[in-house]
Amino acid sequence: MFDDLSNRASEHDSNSLRDRIWRIIFLSDTKAGHAFDVALLWLIGISVGVVMLESVESYRDKHLSLFNFLEWTFTVLFTIEYIVRIVVVRNKPAYIFSFFGVVDLLSIIPTYLTFFIAGSEYFLVVRILRLLRVFRVLKMARHIGEANLLLNSFRASIGKITVFLFVVVAVTMILGTMMYVVEGLIAGNEGFNSVPQSIYWGIVTISTVGYGDVTPITVVGKFISTLIILIGYGTIAVPTGIVIAEANMSMAEVRLDKRRCRECGHTGHDPKATFCKMCGNKL
Repeated sequence: MFDDLSNRASEHDSNSLRDRIWRIIFLSDTKAGHAFDVALLWLIGISVGVVMLESVESYRDKHLSLFNFLEWTFTVLFTIEYIVRIVVVRNKPAYIFSFFGVVDLLSIIPTYLTFFIAGSEYFLVVRILRLLRVFRVLKMARHIGEANLLLNSFRASIGKITVFLFVVVAVTMILGTMMYVVEGLIAGNEGFNSVPQSIYWGIVTISTVGYGDVTPITVVGKFISTLIILIGYGTIAVPTGIVIAEANMSMAEVRLDKRRCRECGHTGHDPKATFCKMCGNKL
């Protein structure tokens, strides 16, 4: 999602008006581009705030005309921006069907649908997707490396986290079934009157939400409840630790790849190395 920014920049190296506009709205390496990003951030923030306030019935009834005016103002501005992006970009299908291209389109469609489809007001909540456009603005050159590092860390951690969560789900189902036997069948606790209900209680407890509407009454049930709560803390700490470990490994690899031997071209040296481990030339 972030890797193709530099490639697109190389394609727009002429001094034509279209390329200058492209650099302003797609990059942030000029004063005009930075000003455009700041203005876009303000527009996105205010428009999202309007969407949230409009959902409050008392505000909507009192300021409906103002909300409509603001919404159409934002929609027109975002529509102009979307059209300009399509005009100035060279590979138009690549932009239109890209992640941010789809988000740009979805952020303006709901308002227009209110003209043609009855009951389409419910789709206006889709306007909250405008918040995702903030990531486009944050996709500046100095943030690309950090964004890729984070994404790669998540990708590398998916397998380990999936296995861990599968174990947690299995343990929760087992302990939930035990709670059904101990609390439901033996103690007659109505909150544990079935296995699914007991498993649901286990999931709520392991997530550390704990609504409090269902509680164990036996000593064994309270002991099992304590185990589930402790496991719940692990569900937060373990995946976080896995992602952090992958991020540290990725950062180490990035540091290793930065230096290239002038003699043999070898990369992947230790950060503290003074000489190339392949040819012995000084780095």
